[in-house]
Amino acid sequence: MPERKGPRSPTGPVRRTWGSISREQIVDAAVDLIESHGGYEQLTIRNLAARLGVAPMSLYRHVRDKDDLLDEVVDRLLAEVWRPDSDESDWRGWAAEAAERLRRFLVDQPAALHVYLSHPVVSSTALTRMACMLRVLRAGLGDDQVAGQAYAVLHTYTVGFAALEASRQRSRHPGASLLPGVGDRPKGLGVAAPDESGDLTREIAGYTTSTQFRLGIRYLLEGVCADPGSRPAPPGPVPIQPSSSPA
Repeated sequence: MPERKGPRSPTGPVRRTWGSISREQIVDAAVDLIESHGGYEQLTIRNLAARLGVAPMSLYRHVRDKDDLLDEVVDRLLAEVWRPDSDESDWRGWAAEAAERLRRFLVDQPAALHVYLSHPVVSSTALTRMACMLRVLRAGLGDDQVAGQAYAVLHTYTVGFAALEASRQRSRHPGASLLPGVGDRPKGLGVAAPDESGDLTREIAGYTTSTQFRLGIRYLLEGVCADPGSRPAPPGPVPIQPSSSPA
């Protein structure tokens, strides 16, 4: 008697058995789908389930929704790229490289930029990165509060710059080119004559180059170090303020 085979799915291959899929497998498949299709817009629970050979509802046993899945995907991708090669003893160089790596990651990975612009990112890798940055900044600046302020400034500048850079890249005319040296030394802006508008457009576009980003990070770090208002008060007795009322 010939061997009896199991029932076949009317739409293709046999589905996986119940409970045979894990969260890690789902994330692996989501990362592969995003990288192979060039964007997170193609990621849906339905097409991911089809890719894994399971019913869409079975994925909800492991992920809440698409946003939860994207958070996990971005965390996985960030873990591969965020750590600087610079030595932590050079705290400014280390912090600048950490910011540059995050900027490049957000520009290169639209899914990551989408997540960072949607809500505060508190994934495992993001928290590890923040803790390392705070430790390095604290060692360089000598104070927890100042380190926290510096981290906030660097982080918001980096995410905002990446968002503008990514937007400009999407809308840039294919034939546009930047003026030499624009990212190094922006010219003073005035009222442009009609025949200068093209140059002015390219000049402003140059404000979102990687060179301009690194210059901004340098200015921010120098400002944190130079601003006496960001430094904690030295230890000692609290000075008595003179009374404004008549004696």
